[in-house]
Amino acid sequence: MAQNEDTSPPRPTPLLALHERLGGRIVSFAGYALPVQYPTGIMAEHLWTREHAGLFDVSHMGQAELTAPFEVAEAFEQLVPGDVASLAENHIRYTQLTTAEGGIIDDLMVTRLAARDGKERLFLVVNAARKDVDFPHIAQSLAGAATLAPIADRALLALQGPTAADVLLPYVPGIETLSFMNALETQFSGHHGIEGDVIVSRSGYTGEDGFEISLAAGLAERFAESLLANPEVKPIGLGARDSLRLEAGLCLYGQDIDETTSPVEAGLTWSIGKRRRERGGFPGYERIAQELANKPSRRLVGLKLEGRAPARQGATITSADGTPIGQVTSGGFSPSLGQPIALGYVDIAHAAPDTAVSIIVRDKPLAAQVVRLPFVPHRYVRR
Repeated sequence: MAQNEDTSPPRPTPLLALHERLGGRIVSFAGYALPVQYPTGIMAEHLWTREHAGLFDVSHMGQAELTAPFEVAEAFEQLVPGDVASLAENHIRYTQLTTAEGGIIDDLMVTRLAARDGKERLFLVVNAARKDVDFPHIAQSLAGAATLAPIADRALLALQGPTAADVLLPYVPGIETLSFMNALETQFSGHHGIEGDVIVSRSGYTGEDGFEISLAAGLAERFAESLLANPEVKPIGLGARDSLRLEAGLCLYGQDIDETTSPVEAGLTWSIGKRRRERGGFPGYERIAQELANKPSRRLVGLKLEGRAPARQGATITSADGTPIGQVTSGGFSPSLGQPIALGYVDIAHAAPDTAVSIIVRDKPLAAQVVRLPFVPHRYVRR
């Protein structure tokens, strides 16, 4: 999950002063002032995260708690195709809010936390650019069945890379027991004597092992400084975050998915549980069930290009004979593979792996091939 560029006046995250001290080049993104890169540059930050541990500020994402005296997950299933009701405590599900027409309002992470004060709890993390749409939609749709409480006083950090667990363990005991898509609600401690409550999830959007860390906004800067004191950790900006998620074959909201695309078209069928596919009970089920049974007319695919020139969003994809068959939604140069890669929608007849296609870049057709996703293998830890 990620967000589109936004031209509205940017709001600071709790880490803005730290980004500036570290030399981050600050841009407006999804309404927030965030670093696109640091002095070492996007390529170095990308490769560092693949080999060590990168620290990302994702405090712009929307955090909220959904509560109900009972059956809060069953209530939330009225809005999403994911199997939320079967989630065990401290387990996470990736799913989507869907429209009545089967489009994607947003994609999000749902964590079932332990009941507290007599109420069942779900912890939601949504895209920054969509939270002003998501939260009213959830609150109004579930009024009387569950209560949504947006969380504005917490920061969200992501520590991603093969050494992330070793780095984080001294601060948050117990994270070594987590598997991918598990969470832990506990206490942390850090340098300078700071301590507090934290929700740590073993997840992320880079394809690497790693964690997302929700903690009080007032402690975020000192906690981040604690992590950055470890020589294995470097700060990473939005540029490398995007190239990492593209290599991992993960969708970016606003580019690869939106209210016109269905989860089936986007290759997210895996996120719809068997029970939900069979029984429905969520917005847009009619379209999604039809596409599951008969295939959609188009499909999001991975593309590898020959040469060095990357294809950008909006580039036309053609068949071998030059007939337009689709459009690129995300594209760039892969630092790990050393070649251009892209995501795009193509007519279903051309979506099979190894299909030869062309992409029009600067008015010239570049040879490309449909490939299986991800471009770079995921390295999630599954216990």
